[in-house]
Amino acid sequence: MSRGLASALRVLLAALPPLLLGACSALVPKVEVADTAPVRPAVIVAPPINNGAIFQPSAYRPLFEDHRARLVGDTITVQIVEKVAASQTSSSSIDKTGNVKAGITAVPFFSPSSFTRAGASGSSSNSFEGTGTTESANTFTGTITATVVEVLPNGHLIVAGEKQIGVNHNVDVLRFSGQVDPRAIRPGNSVASAQIANVRIEQRGRGAQAEAQAIGWLARFFLSVLPI
Repeated sequence: MSRGLASALRVLLAALPPLLLGACSALVPKVEVADTAPVRPAVIVAPPINNGAIFQPSAYRPLFEDHRARLVGDTITVQIVEKVAASQTSSSSIDKTGNVKAGITAVPFFSPSSFTRAGASGSSSNSFEGTGTTESANTFTGTITATVVEVLPNGHLIVAGEKQIGVNHNVDVLRFSGQVDPRAIRPGNSVASAQIANVRIEQRGRGAQAEAQAIGWLARFFLSVLPI
């Protein structure tokens, strides 16, 4: 093997892993879920108590009200009920027909029988018909308890949560994030996902079962470059 061919082969082998990783990452769709790492409440420095009163604004919680999430680190139960359905039907039809016919019946100084075959005719037709139907339906239900990770200036809560369930060698991961209006929180400290803004839901599996349903890395590489 020549020195030039060997160097070219080394360059190709060095560039192959990044290409394979790029092909794999390009074919795996990702959901932009907020950070679901556990969040600890910020330590509130208690102001000096000089009035001797029982009521302290820094640690106020309504006495005659169900506990509802309102501070960073509080938890809230999200009832995930997502149903999305779309349907589209289109139909088009075009039909066009044309006929042309011409002939000679009489010319001065010639007998009419001389033009029995002096005629021309033509016809054309064009037709097109097309139909199309598109349907999509998605249903997702579940329950997850999320944590308040941020309180916006208008009082809205940014919540994020993650649930992992492992059975044998398989792990099912459910991640959720969104923006909650405190007025939408129902008694029992729960809220429906349909009343949450900027919802991000991701459910994926890890393990042998998930790998059996995925395309191999070599097939992903060729799908990323072919067809050209």
